[in-house]
Amino acid sequence: MKILVAGASGVIGRVLIPMLVQKGHEVIGLIRNPEHAESLKKAGASFVQADVYHRKNLFSVLAETSPEVVIHQLTSLQAMDPSANARIRVEGTRNLVDASLAAGVRQMIAQSITMTYAPGEGPATEDCPLDFEAPEPQLTSVNGVHALETTAAEMPEHVILRYGVLYGEGTWYGSNGLFAEQVRIGNLPATDGITSFVHTEDAAVAAVLALEWPTGTYNIVDSDPAAGTEWVPVYAKALNAPEPKTMTGSVRGERGALNTKALRNGWSPRFASWREGFPKTLH
Repeated sequence: MKILVAGASGVIGRVLIPMLVQKGHEVIGLIRNPEHAESLKKAGASFVQADVYHRKNLFSVLAETSPEVVIHQLTSLQAMDPSANARIRVEGTRNLVDASLAAGVRQMIAQSITMTYAPGEGPATEDCPLDFEAPEPQLTSVNGVHALETTAAEMPEHVILRYGVLYGEGTWYGSNGLFAEQVRIGNLPATDGITSFVHTEDAAVAAVLALEWPTGTYNIVDSDPAAGTEWVPVYAKALNAPEPKTMTGSVRGERGALNTKALRNGWSPRFASWREGFPKTLH
């Protein structure tokens, strides 16, 4: 198929594009910064340059390339600013969907997250509600996710991938990431909050498989949702960092999620648990 990947230079996009090329798809990476063009060429993909906030430009690019599928992996995470990420989910998705529909695209696969479920008993399944009663700044994230998902659902065929907390190269939890730095200096306490992780490679594999999945929403997380009191010490050990402090309590969004639906549709993550993923990928 002819596939346009928006967010081609992101942590998942960089892993996803070679996978799609290997499967025989014609892949076009949508980038804002021309510096990323060379790596796309090396991966066997072509590229187009556009800013998702520039509607006119985006409409032109989609009309020119005329893809069959758009994979939406757009995020704005660098500054750790929830409002910037919410904006790309709201405005960026709106523009991308409108441009895709105008170009006759039938299918979209969109990156969402699992960290916006409402509090409840046990890890969340896909039919659990989002947390519209969350305080700020969490509510900004919840509203951004809701806008992204409902807008993407305007596509005739759509798959929403709700990713867990990403780890792997280039992520906040990678060996050079923000949280790795925090745990090394003793600033990442082990709390009661539940986290569901997923490695970037496993997240990318899910996006490839999603090309064949029925329309719907899927949690893309490993099979081991765990409290910080369990995972933070393992994370610290994998990074040769000091033993973390323990603190009671948790915050909104720390519920974890279940991956039963994705597994049932053929997704088989390389790392079924962070317990094996952390030691094998962090050093």
